[in-house]
Amino acid sequence: MSTASKPVRRLFLVPVFLVLAWLVVGGAFGSYAGKLGEVATNDQASFLPQSAESTRVVEAQKAFSSQETVPAVVVWTSAEGEELGPQQQKEATAALASVKGGTGVTGEVSPALLSDDRKALEGVVQLKPDLGDELPDALAEIRSAAEKVPGTVVGLAGPAASQADLSDAFAGIDGLLLGVALVTVLVILLLVYRSVLLPLIIIVGAVFALGVSCAIVYVLADHDIVRVDGQVQGILSILVIGAATDYALLLTARFREELGRCPDRWTAMRAALRESAGPIAASAATVALGLLALLLSDLTNNRALGPVGAIGIVCSVLSALTFLPAVLVLLGRAAYWPSGPKKGQAEPEAGSTGIWSRVAGLVDRSPRKVWAVTLVGLVACAAFMPTLNSKGVPLEEIFVNEAPSVTAQETLGRHFPGGSGNPAVVIAGADRSKQVAAAAEEVPGVASVSVMSSSGRPGAGEPLVVDGRVRIDATLSAAADSDAAKETITKLRDAVHAVPGADALVGGYTAQQYDTQKTAEHDRNIIVPVVLVIILVILIGLLRSLLMPLLLVATVALNFLATLGISSLVFEHVFGFSGTDSSVPLYGFVFLVALGVDYNIFLMSRVREESLIHGTRQGVLRGLTTTGGVITSAGVVLAATFAALGVIPLAFLVQIAFIVAFGVLLDTLVVRSLLVPALVRDIGPTAWWPGVLSRSREETPEKAESLT
Repeated sequence: MSTASKPVRRLFLVPVFLVLAWLVVGGAFGSYAGKLGEVATNDQASFLPQSAESTRVVEAQKAFSSQETVPAVVVWTSAEGEELGPQQQKEATAALASVKGGTGVTGEVSPALLSDDRKALEGVVQLKPDLGDELPDALAEIRSAAEKVPGTVVGLAGPAASQADLSDAFAGIDGLLLGVALVTVLVILLLVYRSVLLPLIIIVGAVFALGVSCAIVYVLADHDIVRVDGQVQGILSILVIGAATDYALLLTARFREELGRCPDRWTAMRAALRESAGPIAASAATVALGLLALLLSDLTNNRALGPVGAIGIVCSVLSALTFLPAVLVLLGRAAYWPSGPKKGQAEPEAGSTGIWSRVAGLVDRSPRKVWAVTLVGLVACAAFMPTLNSKGVPLEEIFVNEAPSVTAQETLGRHFPGGSGNPAVVIAGADRSKQVAAAAEEVPGVASVSVMSSSGRPGAGEPLVVDGRVRIDATLSAAADSDAAKETITKLRDAVHAVPGADALVGGYTAQQYDTQKTAEHDRNIIVPVVLVIILVILIGLLRSLLMPLLLVATVALNFLATLGISSLVFEHVFGFSGTDSSVPLYGFVFLVALGVDYNIFLMSRVREESLIHGTRQGVLRGLTTTGGVITSAGVVLAATFAALGVIPLAFLVQIAFIVAFGVLLDTLVVRSLLVPALVRDIGPTAWWPGVLSRSREETPEKAESLT
């Protein structure tokens, strides 16, 4: 064996080792992508703001019962629409009593109550909060017993029924969502690359990244270091698949370009990594640090998404910069078969042909007209942003499809006060209980008030006093999730807080929704500027400029506002949503701004590279022409993966899916392709102030003639 062959063999050992290592890691951790649901919780009460008044009420409530409970509200209506009588009420009460001691049932079971219009009956069964997989069985037993009342139709409402419907909605998040996302990405990659092998390589790398990230998150969640719900779980899957694919697209495009210049795969990969690793790392840093800024949130589920999403991004970039280069080096041009560059054949000169050459020509000929028109269009879209209602989603709109718990709650609301089954809970000093109850009764929007008795039921005996405090339930007239109910909560708090010496607190479902809304508004005021500063610092370090980063941050922020404006119109007039979850704007901001900067990083890092050689004018045109295809492909892939969230029938995820998908496409096709290049082309070298490029002389028109 010749001595010359030994270094070559040793050279091949590195990529072989990396590929084998990822295969071992993928085999060991790949199954965790489908196991994360085992440590996820969909109990929304666990994500309450830590400092909110309603949180303190939750803690205080524990003293009034031997254990926490989750109510299931049973509602009977006449099958023929007729009035219900005393006999049916008696049989309904017996049916409720028969489930005592059943699966998950704890404490006393209420008697059946007849509505004022005598057309419905209502009863409440308290369940253990940690039933998990047993919850459907517990509800099935309750329904089976309730259906024994002749001549009635039975529905199950309340938090327990809603929790079960949420679990059903998230049931497909491990398989269906991931399958839709991967198939979508695969189809797009096949169309973009017209290659058989490369799309599969990219998909495998993304799946490896997802498996490792899910394994890490699984361990952290299992040890209660982070909390994961179905929303965080779904976003993690989409984020990793989309980000890993985006980074892979940038690297594979640069490797292909270098292969066209140099026949040696090792030299080509070194050049590709040298020019791509910086932008990829900077892009990953903007997203990861932007997500980690969510740790500043007072909402536990927001804080959970921060480290979980950052873990996913780190695993994505590791896969893109280790597994993918190793496979590409081993395969060389074969990875792009049958459409890859032939040996010794250089890629076409930047700007010579194609749609991106024409776009670059348009930007070069009329930069001021291009940025002015696009700017006016984006501002016009952003003008509708204030119309977006982010005060919360009504219960009947939480699920995109028809959910049994929503139907039952609507039935309950037609025959009983809207807040039935979800009363406002007041905790107050026992010596001021009468004054507090009287103050609560005087509040407009409060239908009835009752003090928790020693028997465990409101108003059924002497008040239950624990540590000198009592519990008072206030049933609201409006539906518990409505804006009217939230307004009643503010009035109720003002009324009971005004009782001297009562030290009263108001909580319950509606108060939790109200506190969550207010906390989300507070979070946006803190996290938005922090994310902008993080991104600005990264861009300053990458581009060695101050004006350019400010310009890029301003354009992606405008893209976000324009996206919210369009989303407001689409949600109301197309999807029929009356509002969004209070966290939707913050999630949309973090994803859109961080991911939107990604594409500007990919573009402007290449523009800077070309500008150092050819000057700003040609740098803009060459950078736009050479990166246009790959960045647009990356944007389409990311938009498609986030759009896959729409397969989960929850309004929150559908809204996030539309905002991110539409915003990414708007950023890719308008902001990055037209607005940013036209602004830089019009401003000239000054755009790089105070960096070295701002002090360079612009090239002459004759020097750039070949690109125009």
